[in-house]
Amino acid sequence: MTRYIQTLSHPVIARLSLIQLISYFGTWFSQVAIFSLLVELHASALIISLTAAMAMLPAVVLAPLIGIAVDRIHFKKLMGTLLAIETVATLGFILIDSLSLVWLLMGLIFIRSAAASVLFSAEMSLFPKIIEGEMLKNTNEIHSIIWSFTYASGMAVGGIMTYHFGYHTAFIIDAVLYTIALFILIGLKLSLQPPKHPHSHWKMFTDGFYYLKSRKKTLHLILLHASLGLTSFDALVTLLADYEYKTLIAVPLAIGWINAVRAIALMIGPIFVGKWITEKNLYFFFILQGIAIVLWSFAQQNFYWALVTLFGVGFFTSTLWSQTYLMLQQETDKAYLGRIISYNDMFFMLSNIVTALFIGYAFEWGLSLRAITVTLGIGFLITAVYYLWIRRRYL
Repeated sequence: MTRYIQTLSHPVIARLSLIQLISYFGTWFSQVAIFSLLVELHASALIISLTAAMAMLPAVVLAPLIGIAVDRIHFKKLMGTLLAIETVATLGFILIDSLSLVWLLMGLIFIRSAAASVLFSAEMSLFPKIIEGEMLKNTNEIHSIIWSFTYASGMAVGGIMTYHFGYHTAFIIDAVLYTIALFILIGLKLSLQPPKHPHSHWKMFTDGFYYLKSRKKTLHLILLHASLGLTSFDALVTLLADYEYKTLIAVPLAIGWINAVRAIALMIGPIFVGKWITEKNLYFFFILQGIAIVLWSFAQQNFYWALVTLFGVGFFTSTLWSQTYLMLQQETDKAYLGRIISYNDMFFMLSNIVTALFIGYAFEWGLSLRAITVTLGIGFLITAVYYLWIRRRYL
């Protein structure tokens, strides 16, 4: 814990971490309301999966534009605009009251997620420009801990609030949180010079593309990080709550508590595992992740045992995420960070989308939720073999 406290003594890291804490909490707070609303409106498994995928689509289709925006626009100005967009889009969720408006829901999710994708890429591109080495690794881990903590607390509190006070209240609270984050941003003091790029947008796009194409190691690290998209469980958790647990516990509460337990593990994991994981033993943690998911699959029919095994699923994920991200950051030249980070997010979110769609379509085709989960676990065992190949050839 001492290393995290020392890292947070950096004023920029501290303020950005506080903004992350507030805005991420709001996002997950309203996420429960969105999926609970879909269940209330009797949405099909496919619509639920498409909605989950829509939150990840912007990072895929807008990746080149996101990277250029991050590399060209001053960080503080860009971040303020993005937080304002997220606020307005969240308030728009209040308009959804029937399945006939699901297109509007998906459109608003796309807009909000597009803003969030740019914001995330901007932050992850900024950090290597102001810190390096062990401090950069600690910052990545702090980010993953914040994400996990807000995922846990946001889902749990969001599930309770949605159950007792309804969807509209959750959306309004979320919008207020984004507004608070926007006001905190005003006090950010950043000494970086405004980015200067004499080239056109098109030239920056082609330069970023050819840079990535010429660096095979970077591309493999991006694909390695993308494997964490196999933990995109939103659709799976919603289906479990609807088909397995709703006779035991209300759907919003089931979604909230399942995600809360997993996220607590995501938050605790880096504290215990972060100091042990290295490039040499990274494959071993991919194996442990796969085994944990398979164990969860066999406990899913019992709600309480599912919570216990789900803790194991989340325990290694954050550390894998931060370590693979660190390896990519260290491999990338600073002038190309925004574009390469956005390409990385594109592949990562594409993996999330494929996972969400696989869950929806596989369930519609008659595959059991257990079989779907086992398949995701096997994916991590395959990733471990892939990493051993990368390490032998490039590292």
